[in-house]
Amino acid sequence: MKIGVLSFQGGVIEHINQIKALGHTPIEVNKASNLDNIDGIILPGGESTTIGKLLNITGLMNPLREKIKQGLPTWGTCAGMILLAKDIESQDESYLGILDVNVRRNAFGTQLDSFKSYKIIKEVSDNEIELVFIRAPIITKAGNNVKTLCKINDNIVAVKHKNILATSFHPELTNNTSFLEYFISSTMY
Repeated sequence: MKIGVLSFQGGVIEHINQIKALGHTPIEVNKASNLDNIDGIILPGGESTTIGKLLNITGLMNPLREKIKQGLPTWGTCAGMILLAKDIESQDESYLGILDVNVRRNAFGTQLDSFKSYKIIKEVSDNEIELVFIRAPIITKAGNNVKTLCKINDNIVAVKHKNILATSFHPELTNNTSFLEYFISSTMY
């Protein structure tokens, strides 16, 4: 299976390494033609403002939005969640704007406030999963058809809707591939 990773900035190599570890083929996506030969795409963590600008500069924003609307399995981690969100608090415009959620940037604080948590997420694994939060957003409101997968301190930090998975945290920064396996099995088959 060919899994794209939006490759402008952020946690690109970590996702690529996990894709390879599961025996799939990673494809770096940085132009519209890269979207033609992938079975799914990961929008990694990083700086959502920078990634959003690069999506516009490269002309990738609209083709990516259309592919996702047409059913391309998509997983946004941290900044990727912000890129997917329909509404971003304290910001007039969204980026891709296709996931029916409102997000708040840096909801847990600054880089210095980064933390790890451990949680069993029944849909994903029967075992505890390490959740790494770095300047992470939270979902402050989710649409009726958006399924909440995980909360931390009553804050929504993982959701799924049709072909879209979004997490506030960074599973790619751990040795656990449960979330990638879940993404592949729940959205691609």
